[in-house]
Amino acid sequence: MEFNLTRIAPTPSGFLHLGNLYSFLITKALAEKHGTKILLRIDDLDRERFKTEYVQDIFDTLDFMEIGYDLGPKNIQEFEAEWSQNHRLSLYEVGLEKLRTQNLFFACDCSRKKIQQMDSSGYYLGHCQDRRIPLDRQEVAWRFNTFVSDFIKIKEYPDTWKSYTLPEDTAFFIVRKKDRLPAYQLTSVIDDLHFGVDLIIRGTDLFGSSLAQQLVADSLEDKTFREVTFLHHKLLRGPNKEKLSKSDGSTSIHFLRKAGKKPVDVYRILGELSGSKEPIVDFESFRNYMSFK
Repeated sequence: MEFNLTRIAPTPSGFLHLGNLYSFLITKALAEKHGTKILLRIDDLDRERFKTEYVQDIFDTLDFMEIGYDLGPKNIQEFEAEWSQNHRLSLYEVGLEKLRTQNLFFACDCSRKKIQQMDSSGYYLGHCQDRRIPLDRQEVAWRFNTFVSDFIKIKEYPDTWKSYTLPEDTAFFIVRKKDRLPAYQLTSVIDDLHFGVDLIIRGTDLFGSSLAQQLVADSLEDKTFREVTFLHHKLLRGPNKEKLSKSDGSTSIHFLRKAGKKPVDVYRILGELSGSKEPIVDFESFRNYMSFK
């Protein structure tokens, strides 16, 4: 099986952690296995959490761990001049308008606090769907009416078609935020279509996003996204089996580098956290451990 392009797509909302690196290395291993090129795509439209130092950390981490890529910016200057998502805003607006004309959105003015109060799970269950809030009102988000969806069919690595329903934590996902900027589920699809990505590798925590993005692509009537293959790998967990977070500085590559750790040390930590019975000390031993299987 051959793929043309996969991607590493970090968000500069914090210093990259070991879980991010784990996913990057899986991407590198699969790309080498299939002779696939890698795109570095930095998702920078979350302006509330964006910091230039986090963008620099992406380049520093990839360089430190010797993870190369074929397309994308090589430094902050190239990123800002050519590769920022701000340069593709017109593409996102075209996509939003096409979906809007199909009456697939409803406006929502709920805050996170209100959503939590309405349902202790924190999941949004469509409260504003029948409130008929005008889409052009200020300070509203646009949500996708996922009631229109049934089973969503995606192709899973290496080549198996499966159908799923959208999980509760992804239902009525946001496509345009209250600040009027397009949201992740929409921008990710349009970026992947724009660059020609046909292999998407991500953790199981983003499985719902894969379904949401397939739904968006289907609604955009772009059949090329049907050729995308998804691989959802297990998450790397911390010493106490907790999910790794950018807010936990001790698991960041930035912290480990500042503490004097070398790549071999980072690989050893990855091996321990992933449960490998054999020591992992470099990319070759990491690739052999993953073995794809």
